[in-house]
Amino acid sequence: MARKLPGGRERAAPVQMQFEDNRLLAQLFGEHDRNLAVLEDRLGVSVASRGNRLAISGSDEAAAVARTALASLYRDLSHGAEIGPAEVEAAITRAGGGGGTVLTTRKRAIAPRNPAQDAYIRALKECELVFGVGPAGTGKTYLAVACAVQALLAGDVEHIILSRPAVEAGERLGFLPGDIREKVDPYLRPLFDALYDMLPGDQVIKRMTSGEIEIAPLAFMRGRTLAHSFIILDEAQNTTTMQMKMFLTRLGEGSRMAVTGDLTQVDLPPGTRSGLLDAVETLESTPGIRFVRFSAEDTVRHPLVNRIVNAYERADRARRGLIDPNVVPSSGGVGKNRVRSRGPGVGDV
Repeated sequence: MARKLPGGRERAAPVQMQFEDNRLLAQLFGEHDRNLAVLEDRLGVSVASRGNRLAISGSDEAAAVARTALASLYRDLSHGAEIGPAEVEAAITRAGGGGGTVLTTRKRAIAPRNPAQDAYIRALKECELVFGVGPAGTGKTYLAVACAVQALLAGDVEHIILSRPAVEAGERLGFLPGDIREKVDPYLRPLFDALYDMLPGDQVIKRMTSGEIEIAPLAFMRGRTLAHSFIILDEAQNTTTMQMKMFLTRLGEGSRMAVTGDLTQVDLPPGTRSGLLDAVETLESTPGIRFVRFSAEDTVRHPLVNRIVNAYERADRARRGLIDPNVVPSSGGVGKNRVRSRGPGVGDV
């Protein structure tokens, strides 16, 4: 029964849910209830648990979305899927509470976590050439790989080609033993990590062996025309202007291309102009090319990463005389600690 709030408004009674398998509830809630915390923060609801029962409090619409999302996640768990914050975000979006575009791969569903990511996914689906430019941790590469995997599984493209310039990030690695694959693997490891996060390991190996998925250093792109492929150039800030021009002109029939990079992390020799910076300035107004810019506020890694990126950006602006280095910015936007009561059986955060 609804209860009265001040002003005569009614507060809807909590939505009740009951689950049969208690063993799956720990996975549904997540470590330290992190999955429920995502649900609460995203929808503005409160979730209380007792045994195998849940009570969801909030507006009628938000509670209904939360109920649908939790039921979907529970079904996924019962079929052997793994559940984490990203899957919770995707379930909320599917249930009608996110308004974003969900990417579906063999291992997980991926939903945008902020407007910039949503704009980026839409651009990757609509345009043949997309530049994603911004700081680390904003999902530029991960989402591009997710779009590529989804396109491959749907038959929209025949190949995925992932590339990076082989540039050392400030340290000298010296001679690397092994064949060419073993030599470039350290530079391309983040791309492997993204692939294995979206496809079963045996599928990654099988598709790489067949040539459906190719991971190659930028130098191997010269002289090729890449047709019916989804092509991703990561760490593009470390290309030279000639390398960038060479790469962009590899685009062939039926292909899509994503170029990602962070202009604050250029590891080229002093005096060498970044190909990404040159491309941004040269191609900004070119029809058919979309630029999506991310900021530190779009960071979706650990909250501390957001603060680190902000601190470095502020220091850089101070060195260029754009701000007063003695003014300390507020800590707005950083997640706050909350204490939530859940009842017996579930620990508080």
